[in-house]
Amino acid sequence: MTSTGLRQDLQHRIATGCRIAGFRGLCEDILGHISSRHGDGLLIRCRGPEEQGLLFTVPDDIRATDRAGNLLDVDDGWAVPNEVHIHTEILSARPDVEVVLHAHPPAVVALSLAGLELTPVVGAYDIRAARMAREGIPTYPRSVLVNTPELGRELVDVMGDKGSCVLRGHGIVTTGTSVEEALGRALSMDALAQMILRAASAGRTPQPMTDEDLEQLPDLGSAFHDRLIWRFHSASLAAAGFALMRIAAERE
Repeated sequence: MTSTGLRQDLQHRIATGCRIAGFRGLCEDILGHISSRHGDGLLIRCRGPEEQGLLFTVPDDIRATDRAGNLLDVDDGWAVPNEVHIHTEILSARPDVEVVLHAHPPAVVALSLAGLELTPVVGAYDIRAARMAREGIPTYPRSVLVNTPELGRELVDVMGDKGSCVLRGHGIVTTGTSVEEALGRALSMDALAQMILRAASAGRTPQPMTDEDLEQLPDLGSAFHDRLIWRFHSASLAAAGFALMRIAAERE
């Protein structure tokens, strides 16, 4: 595939990831963004002159920047997200990361405000969520807009080598080697937060699984966690009438 073809494929994948995030309620209205390494910089979901929110993202919304987050293709009306430094600082500090996702799932925000943590209370219900919680999901304690390199580096320091992080009263950040992995981690965080909140609303504090039961949970690998889950959510978009090509055609 040519370099142009590779870029278009990545733009399409990021746009689809944004649509899934919007469809699943990880990002309400226009907030949230996904980025990926590309050449010496990155491709990131930008704000455009026809902004319609994450659910209606099209490939043209995915724009190239340099490694500092400055737009390369200057076009009147387009701008990088205010929190582009979440992406630039993580990608600069973490060579193991290819993709960064920032979202505002209400369940995770509510959980952080209630002082509850994402602990491994579920097992086979969501194995990825259990494994993530067991490894530890750090919390960035500030509810600020991460709109400077300095704040981005603060977040990186809190996140360490983890694949995900809660931003108290704000949202989440997840990473991955692919759009599919970063999105899958975000979906699992949201599912776990919703389950903990349901238990808490019944007046119960759910207890973490035992180490013995956690050890029994297998690592199903990216073929299951990433590709199959991605196919399901892509198909769900199509069934609901939000498939990328259909909406893109309507906007032209």
